[in-house]
Amino acid sequence: MGWSCTMSTRVTALPVVHHPVCSDFVWGLHCTLATDFQCALQSYSKPQLPTGHRFPMGVFQKVHDLLIQDKVIHASQVQVPCDIASDEQLHMVHTEDFVSRFSSGTLSEMEMRRIGFGEVTRHADLIERTKAEVAGALLTAELALQHGLACNTAGGTHHAFPSFGSGFCILNDLAVTAEVLLHRKAVDRILVLDLDVHQGDGTAVCLQGNPAVFTLSMHAANNFPARKQKSTLDVALPDGMEDDDYLRAVAEVVPGVLQDFRPDLVLYDAGVDPHHDDRLGGLSLTDNGLMRREMQVLDTVMAAGIPIAGNIGGGYHADLTVLAQRHTLLHRAASQMFVDYKL
Repeated sequence: MGWSCTMSTRVTALPVVHHPVCSDFVWGLHCTLATDFQCALQSYSKPQLPTGHRFPMGVFQKVHDLLIQDKVIHASQVQVPCDIASDEQLHMVHTEDFVSRFSSGTLSEMEMRRIGFGEVTRHADLIERTKAEVAGALLTAELALQHGLACNTAGGTHHAFPSFGSGFCILNDLAVTAEVLLHRKAVDRILVLDLDVHQGDGTAVCLQGNPAVFTLSMHAANNFPARKQKSTLDVALPDGMEDDDYLRAVAEVVPGVLQDFRPDLVLYDAGVDPHHDDRLGGLSLTDNGLMRREMQVLDTVMAAGIPIAGNIGGGYHADLTVLAQRHTLLHRAASQMFVDYKL
């Protein structure tokens, strides 16, 4: 079993990013021992939330495990960030005061309630995991630029604002990724395509005023957040929308944005909470509908010759195995597309 914390110069299968958070793992080092690998992966869902908490902290490990178990990917495809996100990177989006107080575990009770993790927000495990998630989203984008397509086993923290967290999101991984890549001049234009059932309100605010980024949010009109923000383009969908109408809506919007804005990279938030039995949903997609969505989005973007980085986004179900299977639809579709496009 092998893995890498550096980007391969050549890959023959879909790159998949997974995040190590483990007291025995040393950030910045390339570990080659299987024991280090196991320690890292078993600890990704390390932060412990109270029993019955709505946020599915354990699902990220299950996504990885199912992908390996079902032979969708091999362990050699797993890429690991070499470090957590730096303060310098985070400050490209978030205020220095917020980053400092989050990092030191000194956010106020009101701020922690708004995030939704309570006292766990102050724990070192969650602080490190949150910064590792940002690093993972950035690595996924870097791999997509290098190979044309890459997927994350987490990512899509689109409710995080510059100076506060919200809705189980603390640091906005999509916005930080966009700003870092633009700062490096790795790209000139980025499309953030958010198909989570909830509006990407934090992402919209974080990236407002930046003409190099187009934020597109397609979400349930009557779901969280109650107070919507202004994305570059918002598409609000009626309650109960089913597969065919939903896919038609995606097809009516995405190709035109790609043609008019001409992004160099798409950051894709593939939330599965539009599913009909999602605990926090409101739309009525089926598993088949979600799989068709992933194939449609990936094919549309890749046919235009644009690299795409997939992040799993939101999803809420009492059975974590059911939820993880739903999230892996992104990776299953991407694995097929990687072969079809001979990347």
